[in-house]
Amino acid sequence: MSALQKGTRAILSKSPNDVVFLSALRTPVTRAKKGGLKDTYDHELLATVLRATLAATPNLDPSAIQDVHIGTVLSELGGSKAGRMASLHAGIPDTAAFQTVNRACSSGLSAITGVAHAIATGTIDVGIGGGMESMTRNYGSRAIPTQLWEGLKESPNQDARDCIMSMGITAENVAERYGVNRADQDAFAARSHQKAAKARKDGLFKGEIVPVTTKTVLDPEKPDVTEEVTISEDDGIRPTSTPESLAKMKPAFKPDGGSTAGNSSQVSDGAAAALMMRRSTATALGLEKNIIGKWAGTQVVGCKPDEMGIGPAVAIPKLLEFTGVSASEIGIWEINEAFASQAIYCVRKLGIDEEKVNPKGGAIALGHPLGATGARQLATLLPEMERQGQQLGVVSMCIGTGMGMASLIVRE
Repeated sequence: MSALQKGTRAILSKSPNDVVFLSALRTPVTRAKKGGLKDTYDHELLATVLRATLAATPNLDPSAIQDVHIGTVLSELGGSKAGRMASLHAGIPDTAAFQTVNRACSSGLSAITGVAHAIATGTIDVGIGGGMESMTRNYGSRAIPTQLWEGLKESPNQDARDCIMSMGITAENVAERYGVNRADQDAFAARSHQKAAKARKDGLFKGEIVPVTTKTVLDPEKPDVTEEVTISEDDGIRPTSTPESLAKMKPAFKPDGGSTAGNSSQVSDGAAAALMMRRSTATALGLEKNIIGKWAGTQVVGCKPDEMGIGPAVAIPKLLEFTGVSASEIGIWEINEAFASQAIYCVRKLGIDEEKVNPKGGAIALGHPLGATGARQLATLLPEMERQGQQLGVVSMCIGTGMGMASLIVRE
């Protein structure tokens, strides 16, 4: 039996047991192998955003933090050792526990949900949830296992075999099965870039982005020569993208396909983190005025691996049913743009207004650092809810191997 509040009126009310956010921050998200963070370690990014998280709430004694959950998909050793080192390096005391989380593309949101559950059940009072990823350093296998038991490769279960299908082919499957044409995909992708470009020009990302000072190689022919740089903006946004320019790009996954490098999410580097606690704890610590939002529930569901992109279209209805909220009450939808084909399908299937989806652009323009994306979406959502005066928002994404996840977020 859930202890969470159900129904819009109850969810919008304030309770001492609420799981609340005091900050949600992210690094810039930059292009893997080409962008400003290409020479930066994932745990270096994590240390930067954790340090900024502590600085954002200076009246919080770091010793109050009891647990840190960080999503990561590709990190060596699952990121557990380097992540713990980054936590300590950032100033979180050794009394706080640490773990990494890997649920593929939803890892960051899974980490946040794990902290939320721990707070909701009284296991902890204060925690940090987030994610980190360097796809520059760790994407060599393109997220396909290099060591795999032959029994799975030859499994009589088709779904099991499909778990290692190229994500691009799953995107093509969604387009073919549900009638999403190439022109619509290119138009959707162009809008993502245009929205992100406008948001950047208008300074809408400044409140959520933590600049990263790091060392980078400027001349590939001199790999041992580095220079200190500060990266403060996302660098995958292409303001000049149009449906016409994107239509010239060749299919990336099959000769007659519709998914291209231009209408798919970017391979990226980045990190994000959110400071979370029980509302009564925030009140006791004198931090109630620092509350910026509330976690109101998460749902995760499975679907066919060969069309994993439909995940949000099955997870979101389950979330709405679970929380007792209607789709018409959601002011902003942050739905990860893994591929234009699946994002378009999900928007159509859910019957939601595309104007409310990713108003500052999505992963096609901003990038998709796998383990960090869910936490990045939260960092992007909360200030936009404040700017627009929206009360309810949803963060959702599809998940490789066939799943979808969705969380309901309330603006304070």
